[in-house]
Amino acid sequence: MIIKTVTLTNKLGIHVRPASLISKTASKYKSNFLIRKDDMEINGKSVMGIMMLGAGKDTELELFFDGVDEQEMMEDIVKLFEDKFGEE
Repeated sequence: MIIKTVTLTNKLGIHVRPASLISKTASKYKSNFLIRKDDMEINGKSVMGIMMLGAGKDTELELFFDGVDEQEMMEDIVKLFEDKFGEE
């Protein structure tokens, strides 16, 4: 299992477009992917789950990757956050 902490740095935080990008990217992999914000933990492959986090700019999230392709999945997902989901 890989655990990674990321901070949302894009202006609007997670809205429909970033949630869709995260879900679509995660769904390409076999590994399990969870996102935790405070005491809420959701399936990172679910657009609705990601939207329910209500994560705005400067929110810190913990990402959990577990499975056969966890390393590759982690690299792709973290890159989305680092690239601000291509918004800025």
